Amino acid sequence: YHFGENIRYEIHIKNDATTTGDDITYRFTFTRTNEDPTTHFNIRLGKENLKTTYKLEQSLRGAAFTTLVAAGTVPAYNVGPRAISGPAGLGAASYDALITSAITPAGGGKVFCGPVDDPFFVDIGAIEDLGGVRPLNARDGLARKNVNTIALQIPISALQKTGKTGAMAANILDPDYVIGVWASASRPSLKTLVEPTATGTTTGAQTFSGNYVQVSRLGMPLDNEVVNPVGNKDEFNARTPYTENAAFQANFVNPELALYMADNTPVNGAAPKPAGQTYYGEAVPGFGKLRIQSKSLAGRAGLPANGFDFRNGADGLSVLTTAQRAGTVFADPTYGPILLQAGKPRSVDILPIFLTGVPNAIPFQLATGKGGNPLAAGKPFINNFLPVIGDMLRLNMAVPTTPRNSPDFSSEGLLAAAKLGLTDARYNTSAALQFIPNMDGFPNGRRLEDDAPRIELQTVSGVVLASLGLWYDDFNATATDPVTPQLGNVLTFTTGIEKNDTTLKAAFPYVQAPWSGTKAQLVALAQLAPNPTLGLAPTLTMATAYPNPSTGLTTLHLELAQATTLSVQIRDVLGRQVATIAAKSYPAGVTDIKWQPNASVVPGQYVASLYSGKTLVQSLHIERQ
Repeated sequence: YHFGENIRYEIHIKNDATTTGDDITYRFTFTRTNEDPTTHFNIRLGKENLKTTYKLEQSLRGAAFTTLVAAGTVPAYNVGPRAISGPAGLGAASYDALITSAITPAGGGKVFCGPVDDPFFVDIGAIEDLGGVRPLNARDGLARKNVNTIALQIPISALQKTGKTGAMAANILDPDYVIGVWASASRPSLKTLVEPTATGTTTGAQTFSGNYVQVSRLGMPLDNEVVNPVGNKDEFNARTPYTENAAFQANFVNPELALYMADNTPVNGAAPKPAGQTYYGEAVPGFGKLRIQSKSLAGRAGLPANGFDFRNGADGLSVLTTAQRAGTVFADPTYGPILLQAGKPRSVDILPIFLTGVPNAIPFQLATGKGGNPLAAGKPFINNFLPVIGDMLRLNMAVPTTPRNSPDFSSEGLLAAAKLGLTDARYNTSAALQFIPNMDGFPNGRRLEDDAPRIELQTVSGVVLASLGLWYDDFNATATDPVTPQLGNVLTFTTGIEKNDTTLKAAFPYVQAPWSGTKAQLVALAQLAPNPTLGLAPTLTMATAYPNPSTGLTTLHLELAQATTLSVQIRDVLGRQVATIAAKSYPAGVTDIKWQPNASVVPGQYVASLYSGKTLVQSLHIERQ
């Protein structure tokens, strides 16, 4: 895979809600050349085929583009040590040296374009298997995978709408420091395959013409990937945050994921379903710990007797009276009707998180200091409000960063800050504004370490509402401690994958070097082991498989230093389990375990993992022919 030619990759910045369209646009266009077209290899004797360079341009408030970088270098793919560092290849000191040499000054900042480790992490197989979360047997579907990245390091003053530095912010939630960021890719509208001549002569050439048409975009993580249904995805990709289809707001105010976080037959004291609603919580046990408030604060003085129901189709906070809305952002004639919509309960939390940002205004403050009234003033913890209704990743640049070596640093992002602000004595004894670790985390921007899938699942389950004082159903009318079992279930929910499979760099571009083509697969198989070396456990002095390759029966030959109980799991290279040999006690000495694949096990590469209890003691590579 490569950065494509005849494509405009653009990063868009919105920093002023009073202007039309983007305030800053960075445009990247890439060019590929073959330095030695006489060879099959991409790299040979210091020359590189498909060698990629780029041009970086900038436009301010729609003005003409100016060039920041005329011919930036994209490092070659990390084919392997011979190609990268060997004398027959590029002869580089290391791949990191290639990355360092490709970092280029740009407009007061820095830019890097090139292949890196994919820093995203998620058990994609389980999530897409109809929410089949498997925290005890999770697998990072992006482990040991590489991607191309475009990374920019830009001074705050270059992004702030009036050129202020970070030190000039009025406070750590200064609204003048909020920016919205989104990225897009656009292609020429017409691609022509050049026909051969009458004699059959052809070079296989292609030509491109016409206006550039946007074909993809990305703002908030997982918006178009998960929140939007399949039927909306192409249209979403073709639009901008300034031309959103208002009908798509239905995906936020009654999100599909919420259907799997409510029971069709209410249990555990949940309120009766709203009329006409069907939920599917029972069908998705992987989300069993995630349940949405159905009668939050029921029976509390001064609030609706039945509390607040945030399940799809319910009324949420729209049942508040005019008097109850007074003093809150809900009383605003412009935004109140957007945030409180009858029958659209998540217009109050998920919609602003994705489409407007969240203001530092009542009731969008932590329950700390509210005295039990969710509509009172509380402890500020977010302000990334940018009043343009459109999908962008919003960031308040005035918020300090949490040191990565802080014991409080968490991949749960802003949810971790909320947890500290509610429960930690350093922060919950006062409603005054103060920096809480992880206030710089998703959805206030998104750090590479932030576990966006888990945060979004917990958010759909109502955890942000709870942090504002809209507690879960088991916080009944006489309860005094809102940290109830239901809240605990949501806070402890995990997909089993909570961090990337490798480290991040301490300096720009922060993303890690890409995996070597000669080593990535070996390490990918090793992720099944407790350490990356596939080292022998003390109880196992030797393990081999024969015949290998095999067309039928495979024997795992073991030499055990002591008696032990072993089980075997056979997986393919994608981590899918294809066979299990039940646990059995084996004496010290030589023993054989036999695997006879059934007819469904197709030829290919497999890994036999030997377990002692839940501890992996050895993995063996098996080739089936």
